[in-house]
Amino acid sequence: MRRKKDRGEGRRAADAHISRGARILRAGGVIAYPNESVYGLGCLPGNEQAVERVLRLKGRGRSLGLILIAGEWEQFDGWAPELSTAADFAELRESEGITWVVPASSDTPEWITGGRGTVAVRRSLHPLAAALSLALDSPLVSTSCNPHGSPPARNEAQARSYFEAEVDWVLSGECGSLGGPSEIRDAATGAVLRPA
Repeated sequence: MRRKKDRGEGRRAADAHISRGARILRAGGVIAYPNESVYGLGCLPGNEQAVERVLRLKGRGRSLGLILIAGEWEQFDGWAPELSTAADFAELRESEGITWVVPASSDTPEWITGGRGTVAVRRSLHPLAAALSLALDSPLVSTSCNPHGSPPARNEAQARSYFEAEVDWVLSGECGSLGGPSEIRDAATGAVLRPA
């Protein structure tokens, strides 16, 4: 009996964390959150000011573009409309833990694409990151939680040491078991742009 109560309390705590994170992101905030292999920095991709904050924290140029993650492939429809319907992308949608560079919608802003006609997308396998995206009904910007030149944060303590004073919140949780940042592939050619 005690074990069921503990699981229920843990689920309620996780739900409360997701709700808090969603409120902060809707208000234009930036958070650090656990993902498949490392902590990420994220915001809503349509909020240019929040994206600029993420880029400043990272010391990253706008021209590099950013990865979007979501809990479901359909959440990318406004950003990469061919993704959920094209037969060419059927195999891609079955992949796990891979970030794909796909044609972007003409409405996808250059602060996400880096000025190219493509966008990098991944369906997150991490339960907290996916739940956060689903709660917002939106993809999230996802870039590793580290200043340029430093190793990515692999746990909450490291994420806090990098950015606790600069982000609006650090979502508690364990990172997934992937060994490092996600592999990135070009969906049109299958070419590996960044190995795992």
